[in-house]
Amino acid sequence: MAKAITVREIMVKSLVTLSPDMDMGRAIQLLLKHKVSGATVVDENRRIVGMLSEKDCLRIFANRAYNSLPGAKVKTYMSKNVVTITPDADLFTVADIFLKNPFRRLPVMEDGVLVGQVSRRDVLAGSRRIWEASPVQKEWTDSKYIPDEIRAKLESKN
Repeated sequence: MAKAITVREIMVKSLVTLSPDMDMGRAIQLLLKHKVSGATVVDENRRIVGMLSEKDCLRIFANRAYNSLPGAKVKTYMSKNVVTITPDADLFTVADIFLKNPFRRLPVMEDGVLVGQVSRRDVLAGSRRIWEASPVQKEWTDSKYIPDEIRAKLESKN
């Protein structure tokens, strides 16, 4: 039986973060420079106050608000309702969250502070580790770690 992989094992710890009072032009430059599709918005204590995604940035242009871009603040355009995960959550729990939501990344919080981020790609890489470690290549789909809801979705695809 495969060992459960936790978020702590697959999360990225070196993050691009933004401040709520950062200029939107600078925030977009950072996203482009680091080739990321979004970033967590944190206060001075690394507590999450929002997320800024490419989609949030595109709203500026779709609304023809690009003339007000200089001076516009991240806090005006960021998403404020942020779903987070703990580092001790297992891979299947994270996969389930991604299946139920449209976002690509989850901030990882420990003791109320941002400690990392996990993406859909990180979950895929973790699932590959489980698959490759399994003596029977399909054993991981029968793992006790898969929530019933995900197991049903996997079985309905076959």
